[in-house]
Amino acid sequence: MSCEHKKAVPNGQMKPSGDSWRLNYVTGDLFSCSGDEALAHCISEDCRMGAGIAVKFRLKFGGMDELKEQKKQTGECAVLRRERRFVYYLITKKRASQKPTYDNLKLSLEDMKSHCLKNKVTRMSMPRIGCGLDRLQWKRVSEILEQVFKYTNISITVYSLPEKAETTAVKEKMHK
Repeated sequence: MSCEHKKAVPNGQMKPSGDSWRLNYVTGDLFSCSGDEALAHCISEDCRMGAGIAVKFRLKFGGMDELKEQKKQTGECAVLRRERRFVYYLITKKRASQKPTYDNLKLSLEDMKSHCLKNKVTRMSMPRIGCGLDRLQWKRVSEILEQVFKYTNISITVYSLPEKAETTAVKEKMHK
């Protein structure tokens, strides 16, 4: 988000002026969020989900056949309904071995936004989508999130895992 459009809101939230969209940051486990909050993450068209946080989504929510039956393509969004929430699978690349583009991420987010608006979804949690194994840059991804959601009333919470103590210690040694 560009600095001139946002103002600080309590609890680390950033709120662009003039609308009710919010991007919140939390350190912790994504799956600890409220059970009625939508979840989102990125996958490939082949629905492999064999690495990273996608494995946890596959184990927690299942639905592999249901996802494949939707026949979603790159730039679209597959959806599962689980109890009181929607789980969004942003299709950002054709195969698991490939890397996504920012354009494909944006297209899949637009598709997800349409579903959210149609189904009155106002709260969503996600990891730093596309920035783990897919190596996209969070600065650009967060700008895309703002472009896509800024005129909505959808609040997005982005979860990051806490750094492990040994990782922090190694980083400190490297900077001495």
